[in-house]
Amino acid sequence: GRALLVLLLSAVVSLLGGLIFGYELGIISGALLQLQIDFNLSCFKQEILVSALLIGALLASLVGGILIDRYGRRRAILVSNLVLLGGSLILTLARSFIGLVIGRMTVGFAISVSSMACCIYVSEMVAAHQRGLLVSLYEAGVTVGILLSYALNYIFADIGDGWRYMFGLAIVPTAMQFLSILFLPANPVKLSSWDTDCQKGLIQLQSTEDREMAKREPYKEKHYSFLDLFRARDNMRRRTLVGLGLVLFQQFTGQPNVLGYASKIFHSVGFQSNSSAILATVGLGAIKVVATLVAMAFADKAGRRVLLMAGCMVMAISVTTIGLTSRIAPLAMARDCKAAANPNASHRFTQHPLMPVSSQSAVSPIPPAPSAVRSQAGPGFADMRSLTHVFASIQSREGVPNSSLTQKRGLVGQSKKGRVESTSPPFGGAPWTENMVFNWITLLSMMAFVSAFSIGFGPMTWLVLSEIYPAGIRGRAFAFCNSFNWAANLLISLSFLDLIDAIGFSWMFLLYGLMGVMAVVFIYLFVPETKGQSLEEIDQQFSRKR
Repeated sequence: GRALLVLLLSAVVSLLGGLIFGYELGIISGALLQLQIDFNLSCFKQEILVSALLIGALLASLVGGILIDRYGRRRAILVSNLVLLGGSLILTLARSFIGLVIGRMTVGFAISVSSMACCIYVSEMVAAHQRGLLVSLYEAGVTVGILLSYALNYIFADIGDGWRYMFGLAIVPTAMQFLSILFLPANPVKLSSWDTDCQKGLIQLQSTEDREMAKREPYKEKHYSFLDLFRARDNMRRRTLVGLGLVLFQQFTGQPNVLGYASKIFHSVGFQSNSSAILATVGLGAIKVVATLVAMAFADKAGRRVLLMAGCMVMAISVTTIGLTSRIAPLAMARDCKAAANPNASHRFTQHPLMPVSSQSAVSPIPPAPSAVRSQAGPGFADMRSLTHVFASIQSREGVPNSSLTQKRGLVGQSKKGRVESTSPPFGGAPWTENMVFNWITLLSMMAFVSAFSIGFGPMTWLVLSEIYPAGIRGRAFAFCNSFNWAANLLISLSFLDLIDAIGFSWMFLLYGLMGVMAVVFIYLFVPETKGQSLEEIDQQFSRKR
């Protein structure tokens, strides 16, 4: 019974950790519409507010690994929960732009540490045949969190100070995760005694053979310095190559930016009103959830390598198809974020705040990063690890900075009605009906891309990263790779429009297709299969192979 309780609580911790990550990435897209009016935010300030979470996450990637390795995974999650509670309170009570930025940076720091610690903690807590399922559960939590944020964005869109409720509701899952992990023991590899009540419960999650071997040969943890990641000792250099290769290919295959075009693609195939586009966006999020559940089911059966290579191949085919069809049916992408300084300016909104889609974290990451934020990040990081759905949320908006809050809310309501009634094409050029077949091919390719990412790179990257490093340096190594994930996401998101201007939309996506093919080759040559192996066996496999 205790073994089952430990297993269920581990699952709850993993799911809630991902849900919090996805929620925080996705909620800003709806909150920004109200914040830009209440605080009279320019486009630059909106970008600063969105980037604040990314800056906090980057800082956490630099120092979080030390916290995780030195003080333990469980304690790191507890501390990150407390920091996240503080950040949510700062955002809920914020009265200034500076307060919002500080709150988002605090939240970004907390979810980044939590995402790393959750994946490592759960991977070390359960048996080898359950590890893929439970670590992938984090990615499923990210996608559910993003969907939840979209729903709450819609619910609070017309409520005065609705953004305070949006930010404040993050306290609920955070408190639940804090309470859940209080009932879990410290990481098994940190315990020297096999006779404690907690350890007896954990041992039952493993096979009889594993248990007897562990009793005869207790796990001896080695100590590593950070520089060992780049040395030949225990083949650490190759492990670092595998980790960095996975996180960089995860970003360079186009995941952050494919979803940035989601709203325009939805418009191009006939979702002309923003209400139907919102439903289409939520539908895409539902596809991500289903695909992640498929990855959870097959992670311990098909294996990590198979899902990674299959996902990469489908992603490469999908973005190549988008690139080819876009040469026939072009999609426009403008730098069209606007913030009206004139009180008498029109209140036209050409994109609903709920339109962006994550990854994955992004990160999401939908990410963003999706999604955004994967997401969505951090792990699922990428799903969810991706913040692109957040960056996309600031485009095509004009706010009306009136002094009366009642007038502001009235204008938001009027503009919302106007958006729903609008049926004009979202961008200029030939009528959208002329290339309907190609537009639908583009939409289906995007859906295939989202599904493939959610089966392959989304959950598997962070699962492999939580397995390939020795326990003594696992936290720092994970954080090191995660910092490259955040940095690559930021670089790709900020340089995307410049690259579109330089080489064109279609060539950009064809380049993503080439990167997908390279990713398949990289995975085939360098990434070993880790399914069904204990963490100690994986460590020994890496130590032997050159």
